[in-house]
Amino acid sequence: MFYETIQTPAYILEEDKLRKNCELLAKVSEESGAKVLLALKGFAFSGAMKIVGEYLHGCTCSGLWEAKFAKEFMDKEIHTFSPAFKDEEFDEVAELSHHIVFNSLHQFHHFKEKAKAKSLGLRCNPEYSLAPKELYNPCGRYSRLGILSKNLENADLSEVSGLHFHALCEESAEALEAVLKAFEAKFGKWLTQMKWVNFGGGHHITKKGYDVEKLIALCKKFSDKFGVQVYLEPGEAVGWQTGVLVASVIDIVENEKHIAILDTSSEAHMPDTIIMPYTSEVLNARILSTREGEQISSLKEDEMAYLLAGNTCLAGDVMGEYAFKSPLKRGDKIVFLDQIHYSIVKNTTFNGIILPNLMLYTKEKKLEMIRKFSYEDYAKRN
Repeated sequence: MFYETIQTPAYILEEDKLRKNCELLAKVSEESGAKVLLALKGFAFSGAMKIVGEYLHGCTCSGLWEAKFAKEFMDKEIHTFSPAFKDEEFDEVAELSHHIVFNSLHQFHHFKEKAKAKSLGLRCNPEYSLAPKELYNPCGRYSRLGILSKNLENADLSEVSGLHFHALCEESAEALEAVLKAFEAKFGKWLTQMKWVNFGGGHHITKKGYDVEKLIALCKKFSDKFGVQVYLEPGEAVGWQTGVLVASVIDIVENEKHIAILDTSSEAHMPDTIIMPYTSEVLNARILSTREGEQISSLKEDEMAYLLAGNTCLAGDVMGEYAFKSPLKRGDKIVFLDQIHYSIVKNTTFNGIILPNLMLYTKEKKLEMIRKFSYEDYAKRN
C-alpha cells in the first residue's frame, strides 16, 4: 500500500469515498427538496471543499473564521450561527453570510439592522434530545444554546425568516422524527410565519443502516405541512469513513506489555477518542482493550499484543491495546481508520507535537499533498 512510503503523521482523505458520501447526501436533497449544507465544525478539509461543493448547497459556520473559510474554499451558500457574535466581528460576518442565526433575542435585536439585507433566523431549544452524552446534549438543562419557546411568546418575529434547532449527535432518522414532534409541540405556532427551518446536524446519514428513505419522507412532510424550505447541516456524515490517520512506530518499550510509541497523539490528533470516548479501528489489527483498559476481545495464539501510545508527555496519551499477526518493528506504519471527521478541526500542537500533513488520494489513484505543516505553524500559535 502507498501508506508505507509517506512521511508521517498524515491524514489521507480518499476522494472516491468522499464522493460516495456526497452522492448520497445529494440524493437526499434531490428527493426531499431539503437543502444540505456542510457543517464545517465536523469536516473542514481545504483540499476537498470544491469536491463537496459539487454536491451540497454550501456551508454552515460557527463564526467568522469558518465563514471566511467557507468563502475561500467553497464559495456557495454561507449560513452562520454563533452562541454570541462579537461587535468587532459582526460586520464581516454579515458581509460573508447569506443566512445568520442568532442564539438570543438580545443578539437578534442588537445586530438586525446591520444584517437586514440577509435572511435572519433564531436558534430554538426544543428541550428534547437523544444525544448519547450530556457533553453533546444542546437541549439539556441549563443549556446556553437556543431560545426556549416560552421566551418567544410575546416576541415580534416579523423580521425573522427562519428557525433553527440542533438536537442530534450521530443519530438515526427515528431520532429526528422524535425531535420533530417535540419541536412542533413547542414552536409549531410560529412555523407558518417562516420561510425556512434548519434541522441542524447530527444526522448519521452515511452510516450503514441509516434509514435514508425515512429522512426524505420526514423532510418532505414537514416542508409541505408548514410551507418552508428545510435545511440539513451534516458534518460528520460528510467525512464519515473517508480517510485515515497514518503514523509510524518510533520505538518499542516494555513494561509488563509491549508498548509501541508512535509519532502521533490521541489527545492532539484524535481528540474524540478521548472525549467521546471510543477506540479507533486499526488496519490489519484487532482491538483487545480500550485506552482505559476495558477488555474487548482476547489475544489468539498466533497474535502479538501491543499497547499503542502517543509521543507526548501526557501519561494517558494511549490509543488502546491491539492484536497484530506479526511483531511490530520500528518504522512500521500504523493506520488508524475513519479519522477525518472531528479530528483535523480539533488538532492541537500540544507538547510541540507535529501536526499531521493533509493528503488527498484522488479518484485517479494519485496521492497529493494538500498541506504540509512545519515548526512555523507551531511557533505562530504560541
